[in-house]
Amino acid sequence: MTVFYHLPPQERPELLRFCGYTASLTDADIVVFGAPYDSSSSFRPGSRFAPAEMRRDSWGLESWSPQLKRDLEDHNVHDAGDLELPFASSEEALRIVRQTCAAVAHAGKIPLMIGGEHTLTLSAIAALLDLHPDLHLLHFDAHTDLRTDYLGVELSHASVIRRIYELLGEKRIHSLGIRSGLAEEFTFAEKNLDFHPFDLSGMEEAVLNIGSAPVYVSLDLDVLDPSVMPGTGTAEPGGVSYEDLVAAIYKLENLNIVGSDMMELAPSLDPSGASTAVAVKLLREMILVL
Repeated sequence: MTVFYHLPPQERPELLRFCGYTASLTDADIVVFGAPYDSSSSFRPGSRFAPAEMRRDSWGLESWSPQLKRDLEDHNVHDAGDLELPFASSEEALRIVRQTCAAVAHAGKIPLMIGGEHTLTLSAIAALLDLHPDLHLLHFDAHTDLRTDYLGVELSHASVIRRIYELLGEKRIHSLGIRSGLAEEFTFAEKNLDFHPFDLSGMEEAVLNIGSAPVYVSLDLDVLDPSVMPGTGTAEPGGVSYEDLVAAIYKLENLNIVGSDMMELAPSLDPSGASTAVAVKLLREMILVL
């Protein structure tokens, strides 16, 4: 697995690893890795800096979750560092992410990717589909991401869910919180996806529809309202609250989750640091649910 940090987490300076993610790669149940790539961002770039900023910010957050009554330090989570991704080639970046997710999954562990732009989710799905032919995707987002292409480019964060649909087929993508897209994207979603737009009220139905099937959970942080998450490349007003999103994350507990990601935080677009703090806390809760 290609990583930027070659020292094990226990030997790295604290600010270069996530707080509480102390397990070795061998002992880990969950492997967290950064994917610092944003070359197809269609509006405001900057999500390549999210993994590093989230690591630093994690040291301002307790590893203990009072809501879940669990502590990260009691669980086997490994921080594998950041992948080295070439900014000039989407194809090569996607290949490296797919190789990484496949290696983690074949070792019997859950890959959890911190992006980076949403395009990279395509590679994680492709890797896990090799192991889980009946894989589903649970997708939190503000945008449909269902364009056939964006400005002639098929590998884009504006078309990533369309590419994933081509792999998974009908009714195996469960999208929540969507509130932006072209008319034809909404028509396609209503026909071909398990589609719950505008809010997270369809969460329980989506969980029922997934049932016991293996599922990959992809969280594009712009599902949150910009008043909560201004630090993202394509902010979309009318989003969900932190409380609604974390409540939806708690409903993941009984799903058969085989991989996950958290994408599209762009820390430099929110100099207050509030967006990064929100992302880090959501990541803690997600890992403790996994």
